[in-house]
Amino acid sequence: MSRAELPSRRTLLAAAVVAAVAGSAGPASAGAPTTATPAGGAPGGGSAARPVDNRAWTSYTDWRGGTADGTRAVAGARPGLVIARPSGTTDYTDPHTGTTAAWEYATWTSPVHRLKVPASEVIASWNAHTPEGTWLQIELKGTYSDGTDTPWYVMGRWAAGDQDIRRTSVDDQSDGRSSIWTDTFSVDDAASGLRLASYRLRLTLHRRPGTRLTPTVWRAGAMGSDVPDRFTVPASEPGLARELIVPRYSQEIHKGQYPEYDNGGEAWCSPTSSQMIIEYWGGRLTEKQLAWVDPSYPDPQICHAARYTFDHQYEGCGNWPFNAAYAATFRGLQGVVTRLGSLTDLETLIAAGIPAITSQSFLAEELTGAGYGTSGHLMTVIGFTADGDVIANDPASDDNEAVRRVYRRREWENIWLRTKRYNASGKVASGTGGVCYLYFPDRPTPRQRKALAAVGVR
Repeated sequence: MSRAELPSRRTLLAAAVVAAVAGSAGPASAGAPTTATPAGGAPGGGSAARPVDNRAWTSYTDWRGGTADGTRAVAGARPGLVIARPSGTTDYTDPHTGTTAAWEYATWTSPVHRLKVPASEVIASWNAHTPEGTWLQIELKGTYSDGTDTPWYVMGRWAAGDQDIRRTSVDDQSDGRSSIWTDTFSVDDAASGLRLASYRLRLTLHRRPGTRLTPTVWRAGAMGSDVPDRFTVPASEPGLARELIVPRYSQEIHKGQYPEYDNGGEAWCSPTSSQMIIEYWGGRLTEKQLAWVDPSYPDPQICHAARYTFDHQYEGCGNWPFNAAYAATFRGLQGVVTRLGSLTDLETLIAAGIPAITSQSFLAEELTGAGYGTSGHLMTVIGFTADGDVIANDPASDDNEAVRRVYRRREWENIWLRTKRYNASGKVASGTGGVCYLYFPDRPTPRQRKALAAVGVR
């Protein structure tokens, strides 16, 4: 994130997308709910239909229900999908290194999922273990509301490490009716009424030939949405006063460090926010994992998070699914990308001990106390004051002590949920429409499970 109101790669992505938009167990917290949190999530506490559809394949039954070609489902505490026998061998030339290598592969294709909300946008998420010598690709193929089909779109080529391939999104994918913008499927002209009615996901698991290595995929799914165009959103009523104790890290103290990862810490809002919540849930990096970082740098785990969320095509650390996948490499965690409908939704999660990472863009005068404007920024919501204002760990702070901020409820809600805004030049720009990363235990407590279900995540 840059403090200047300048175009960014995420802004260019979102500008194209906007045209298409017509439990008490867990880490410590301070305070307690003052009232019951509504479970709905519509602005103002109403019961309007949620314009978001989440579907994930996570169970042994789920993995058995797809079409396997060389893969098999494995049972256990965390069911998953692995290579049983390769169905073929392919050469892959890494566009970022120029290296060509042979890989064995096997595939799994999900059943067709019919969206409850015909979608103008779809974002995939996945959680997996990819030991050295393995990687995976996730693709999406949909059927439009007029009965025609999309091509197979690559939603990501991913590995937890960077020794085998460079994790990457894939540009220049379009059929003239929809396009892939880094991590987001988008209908090109939502005003036409065209929507995505259903989709399938295809996972291709790769390993070095002649080995018994395999990726293990624990979660694969997608969030489809059809958020209406809006410069402002209805106000929600405060319903909770609680603050979660989440580690505080500044991205700004990493300025100039490892500029090969999007010019260093000034742009690291997403991995910094991710690392805060990972550590809230108990995730820790070992000395061995951090040995590559210059020992003179404070908080080396932030440098690590930047390196291992970096998208080599997007040339940034802000690929939403790559951040969720990074979080899920920590033992006992899973991560998803979704959209929420109001601060009521966030209150529901905070009440169950689940913080959230939100994406927003704004002018300096639109968010009192921020002290900067941004064309795209991630921060961590950790609670609410007695007046309903938002308590956020904002990584765009001068040091770790300054990270905790309190932002006015109405201002914050609007800059997060809107899909359109005016930038510093007075031109219409885009907002994310409530985009949110959620990281939570792979075995949620009943209270956590209920809260997640209330915001449409299972």
